[in-house]
Amino acid sequence: MHYAHSWTAQSAQPQAQARSLLRRAIAASALGNATEWFDYGIYAYGLSYISAALFPGSTSQATLFALATFAISFLVRPLGGLFWGPLGDRLVRKHVLALTIILMSVATLLVGLVPTYASIGWWAPTILVVLRMIQGFSTGGEYGGAATFMAEYAPDKKRGFCGSFLEFATLSGFSLGAFLMLGCSVALGNTAMHAWGWRLPFLIAAPLGLIGFYLRSKLEDTPVFRELEETMHKEQHSCVTLKALLGDYWKPLIQLGGLVVALNVVNYVLLAYMPTFMQKQLGMSDNMSLLVPLIGMLAMMVFLPFAGTFSDRVGRKNVWWFSLIGLFVAAIPMFLLMKLSVTGAFIGFAVLGLLYVPQLASISAMFPAMFPTQVRYAGMAIAYNVSTSIFGGTAPMANEWLVAHTGNALVPAYYMMAACVVGAIALVFVPETRGCSLRGQGIPGKQEVVG
Repeated sequence: MHYAHSWTAQSAQPQAQARSLLRRAIAASALGNATEWFDYGIYAYGLSYISAALFPGSTSQATLFALATFAISFLVRPLGGLFWGPLGDRLVRKHVLALTIILMSVATLLVGLVPTYASIGWWAPTILVVLRMIQGFSTGGEYGGAATFMAEYAPDKKRGFCGSFLEFATLSGFSLGAFLMLGCSVALGNTAMHAWGWRLPFLIAAPLGLIGFYLRSKLEDTPVFRELEETMHKEQHSCVTLKALLGDYWKPLIQLGGLVVALNVVNYVLLAYMPTFMQKQLGMSDNMSLLVPLIGMLAMMVFLPFAGTFSDRVGRKNVWWFSLIGLFVAAIPMFLLMKLSVTGAFIGFAVLGLLYVPQLASISAMFPAMFPTQVRYAGMAIAYNVSTSIFGGTAPMANEWLVAHTGNALVPAYYMMAACVVGAIALVFVPETRGCSLRGQGIPGKQEVVG
């Protein structure tokens, strides 16, 4: 009995260590994502204050300038993906991720210190644009790397559940930023917020970045990456990785780009543009236009782990089909409902948000599995960021411009529906990777080895 007990204790110890390592890997991956979206949250929810402080012109002109600056950071993201992605495949994943989170958090901190347009003129928006470009460049390596890092640590049969916490962190960071901006607005009042209060939430980015840097620098690299490195199959130069990626893996690059169109158009319309839409098109007060999406996001967060677990059981493609079809059907009715009353706005946003959850919960498990280990970081970073820069980050600005020029408040609904069609076409050709191993040089879910 003594020997049996000793053997059981010894066998349980590695399992406990593995679970602890997995939890730390998820936390390290998620915190960077939260920091990235914390910035988006405070920028989107502080847009009226930022535009008034840092841009010239009328309220509508300044708002469009501020939305354009939001979009500019996304135009730089593909460059970040091209730089950080191959670096993460060629060197050490955790070191690249530690650098991206520091760059991102420092740039966010400095946004809160930019002098006003009244004090330094056009230097104010110029400095803001430069800082947003730095954020975009660092973010180009952040999400693809964090999703790859998490996916390669997670057990094959629980990758959807583990990956859902990366997206839980996305909404947590966005919600934290939004709540801070809303809390400052309520506590300080409109005058103080316009004068200096909008800057306070940006200063929180520094400690978040330091915590994320510490967690990432202390972790070992992923078992899948170390295994490839030990067998000497790792790509030796970044140019070789890019050549292999563009030459041999163009199909998953295009497929991922199509899925990201659906994912991020819906994402940025619902999360980044909705406060501006509710305030300007639905006539809600500043605080109410911030509160409605926030409550909707909190509801989404509750369901993310369940949707991730469900994707482990029924497959990634099935939950995506449910989400894409549901959003296409519900978009117009829910936007019409939002126009009726505050209650209708709550219900409409919540329905669209919950229909979006199956996509959001499964992407961290689904997207990295579309590429083999040797080009996974680069494939994720480049395809994700190119598509996001063209269609995702520009969605708030495009919707604002289209609504203003057409006078049609249903433009965001049509925009989402078109994106869902693009996503559905791409999804037809994507292999199912539920339960598939990420090890080796072949594409998960396929028998053949590419390259």
